Amino acid sequence: MSLVKENHKVNVEQQAIQAKMAAKILSALTTEEKNEALTSLADKLESKYEVILQANEVDLQNGREQNFEEAFMDRLSLTKERIVDFAQGLRDVVKLDDPTGDIMTNWTLENGLKVEEVRVPLGVIGMIYEARPNVTVDATGLALKSGNAIILKGGSSAITTNKVIVDVIHEGLAETKIPKEAVQFIASTDREATKQLFTMKKHIDVLIPRGGASLINAVVNNATVPVLETGVGNCHIYIDREADVDKALSILVNAKTDRPAVCNAAETVIIHQDWFTNNHPALLSTFNDHGIAIHGDERVLAAIPGASLAQEKDWANEYLSLDIAVKIVDHLDEAIDHIDIYGTKHSEAIITENNDAAKTFMRFVDAAALYHNASTRFTDGGALGFGAEIGISTQKLHARGPMGLPALTTRKYLMSGNGQIR
Repeated sequence: MSLVKENHKVNVEQQAIQAKMAAKILSALTTEEKNEALTSLADKLESKYEVILQANEVDLQNGREQNFEEAFMDRLSLTKERIVDFAQGLRDVVKLDDPTGDIMTNWTLENGLKVEEVRVPLGVIGMIYEARPNVTVDATGLALKSGNAIILKGGSSAITTNKVIVDVIHEGLAETKIPKEAVQFIASTDREATKQLFTMKKHIDVLIPRGGASLINAVVNNATVPVLETGVGNCHIYIDREADVDKALSILVNAKTDRPAVCNAAETVIIHQDWFTNNHPALLSTFNDHGIAIHGDERVLAAIPGASLAQEKDWANEYLSLDIAVKIVDHLDEAIDHIDIYGTKHSEAIITENNDAAKTFMRFVDAAALYHNASTRFTDGGALGFGAEIGISTQKLHARGPMGLPALTTRKYLMSGNGQIR
């Protein structure tokens, strides 16, 4: 397997045609055959971890030379443990129910015509993503289990790693019923290759972008292929007047510091004035203990030394770091209004012992995932029992929230009659 980046011109249309042909074969395979293939892939990835790490080091060194941000480098970096984890993710997907072929509902018309609504694969998925090599494996596993072929276009920063991972996947598929053409990788840093993906509506059924706002907006604004939009995560935690102090601080620390560089990390905390007045020394101590930098409104600045004044951009920012925006409000409605303006419809949480306040928050906040007395970090396919996710949708059509296997299917209506005419 070569560790050299491939920048040559690629024939994206030919790859898309191959993927479409493979999707037909894949759609006819049994659940057992697909599961055997995923198990083979997991074993192969674990056995080849050393060559994957060698490839990853090439990308990491390039990142160091280009002074990539720490959060970006964290997403790019692999270890043996991370490779074992995403191999285990494939085995977790094996354990999940296969949605394809499920009869969602059925009925019989008055004329005797029988109708079944059945889940079927989408067909060919185009996946456009940035630095995370684990997405290469996660997306492949979910696509294949749900009967879809996939075309992978990762960012240039991880191209060496992703190319070797896909080579390993192809080695694993050679021993299974799934044709290796079901997993296509665009091994080019040429932006024209990405633009070609945008317009392959004849061969590609859906595009899924996964990354920062600029990538997602580029796909949404330029693609003629239908897009399943994943979103950035400007996630909020609202600490209500009746919030338990220990719960509030524990959840805040987890949501902000567990993995700051991921989309379900908290970026803004909104705090009721009464709770803040009574507990700001404990809050300040918590921030200091965990190295959290505060960007606050004027009331925060007056009470917390060292905080910087939040600008308009801070309320909308997905920091992906140990920075956090802090706003003080006088009532729940003000918190909800702030989230309406600046939220990205990803994940929002309320910490309170007042069930009426929690119900109001859950009813009126518009987001894919809402939490009462729990961390936003649970907006994740693995954490919610979906297996590895292909992304977190913040749109409202077709799929919303963590997208597991059912989100990668559509439906067919199958009618069976005995000569009925209309």
